[in-house]
Amino acid sequence: MGRAIGIDLGTTYSAVAILQNDGSPVILPNIEGQNITPSVVLFPDAASGNDEPLVGEMAKHSAATAPLDVVQFVKRQMGDPNWRFESTNGHSYTAEEISAVILKKLKNDAEIALGEPITDAVITVPAYFDDARRTATRQAGQIAGLKVLRVLNEPTAAAMSYGLSQKKNGTVLVYDLGGGTFDVTIMDINNGEFDVLATDGNRNLGGFDFDNRIAEYVIEQIKEQGITRNVLADDALVAEIREKSEIAKKSLTTVAQATIMLSVDGKHIRVRISRDEFEARTEDLLNTTKELVEDTMESAGKSWSDIDHLLLVGGSTRMPMVRKMMTSLSGKDPELNVNPDEAVAMGAAIQAYLSASEQEGTDSSVPALVGGELVTINVSDVTSQALGVILLNEQDKEENFVVIPKNAKIPTKGEQYARTVVDRQEAILVRVTQGEDKEVRYVTEIGSKEIPIPIYTKGAPFRVAYAYDIDQTVYVELYDETAQKVVGKFEIDRIMNMNEEQVQNAIRRMEQMDIM
Repeated sequence: MGRAIGIDLGTTYSAVAILQNDGSPVILPNIEGQNITPSVVLFPDAASGNDEPLVGEMAKHSAATAPLDVVQFVKRQMGDPNWRFESTNGHSYTAEEISAVILKKLKNDAEIALGEPITDAVITVPAYFDDARRTATRQAGQIAGLKVLRVLNEPTAAAMSYGLSQKKNGTVLVYDLGGGTFDVTIMDINNGEFDVLATDGNRNLGGFDFDNRIAEYVIEQIKEQGITRNVLADDALVAEIREKSEIAKKSLTTVAQATIMLSVDGKHIRVRISRDEFEARTEDLLNTTKELVEDTMESAGKSWSDIDHLLLVGGSTRMPMVRKMMTSLSGKDPELNVNPDEAVAMGAAIQAYLSASEQEGTDSSVPALVGGELVTINVSDVTSQALGVILLNEQDKEENFVVIPKNAKIPTKGEQYARTVVDRQEAILVRVTQGEDKEVRYVTEIGSKEIPIPIYTKGAPFRVAYAYDIDQTVYVELYDETAQKVVGKFEIDRIMNMNEEQVQNAIRRMEQMDIM
């Protein structure tokens, strides 16, 4: 059986892991010998006119000196069909293609570490990622030359790593604050059974936003120290401020005050920021995570006395205020023997082994000793988003009807009755939505299809049925109640994603590209 790797494709840092023969996951170092790789791509100005992207630490350090040639935080753009990065050499890239460049680097480094080719992988995503972003992640893996066995939720991956390595059972709350996204997930662990009860999150809240608050403070201080020009118009200076703000944030994890030194227009600028100042300026961000934690507890029907283990994962949980808030909120100490940077990749490695075993048709029990015996691992996850359909209500006004509620067990199915609205109607337009609101303007339409139907009088009954698979992708069918048969079925026409031709073109382009 070919070896399959687990990849934590992060907003700011990524990591790769594999399951060893003894059943324990291990991080694979990159070619520089580091366990994590910055998710940053540099497209240098090449004399040949061909792009030769550089990924990782060197690219990250180039952000301040060549800000227009560097792509960072691309995970936030996944599933946005309008986003493009234009390289100096005149080439245009989608978010999927930039992510594929990062994945190709991770794949190459893993092959060097293992001394063998790698084709199969499980890639993790925030639990709160919707269908378009999950599909975009899967496509990025495909473009990078990987067979993506599963797209796995990051908090679930972290809990798998923790539950197996620490031989823990009970109810676990995973608070996952990464570089660009936040998730909270509550699950039960019982001898290899991982049962997710509820999940919530914010895909636009992470360490990046905390860095921004320091950067805003620095820009205020620059003005106070006599620099009157518009600092925000200076890309190189903004990139330098952003880089030094991130370093200051990390310093404030261990010291009470940090200093940022800059040279602006020949003037030396020194900005001091205290941990108290930083915490005051980011209190609202922290409170947003707190509210999401409390909402998720309510959805899971749990009180703090029901929570046995508190897991903090994602590099941003190193900020003292996170630990302090969660300890105060829960009355419990977070688990200390979890590496916030590596837990997700390690869980992905376990799932990669499982998925590869299932593909081979072999026994899918991972050789992991839990309580002194081998256990079979089963993961039961939930939907992160509600799925609905837009239909006319009894007042003949458009309304969003929820077909599959948020936090439903997956895989799952749901259905909603519909009717023809005029005599001799020839088709029904099935409009698939994401979101819980009845008001159409407050939900996102993620796909639609017009399905031809037999000719009936007004009010003929139909049934719209949804199936939600283990990767949280959506399948739809329309059932004719009069004829008692299915009249149309489709996988949602993902209007936010690349089509097959675009993916194949991207694969060809990637195969010709040298990635360092």
